[in-house]
Amino acid sequence: MGGKKWNEEIRLKIVKEALAGVKVGVLARMYDIHPETIRTWIREHRDFIPPEDIPAADEHLQEIRRLQEVEQRYDRAVKSLGEKELEIEILRELLKKQPPLIREIRSSGTIY
Repeated sequence: MGGKKWNEEIRLKIVKEALAGVKVGVLARMYDIHPETIRTWIREHRDFIPPEDIPAADEHLQEIRRLQEVEQRYDRAVKSLGEKELEIEILRELLKKQPPLIREIRSSGTIY
């Protein structure tokens, strides 16, 4: 959603979430917005949002924790996948190379 014009309703929703305690960095990742843009919106709107319009932090914190856990699991899976791909590549390279003993046996015809 980066680079899009954000309507006032969405801006206020994001500002309210920030005022409820959700970190700007988390909101930036969730909505694909630069953190400084969110900070600007907070400065522009915070004085005009009544406290009763700010959502309960518990609901948002639970959702944010869930999203963070999903991100962490995804990051671990990507790292593990990368490690496995590297292991496979190393094993393929090793299979291409013949150990010296096998070369000797093949050239001499002698089995030890």
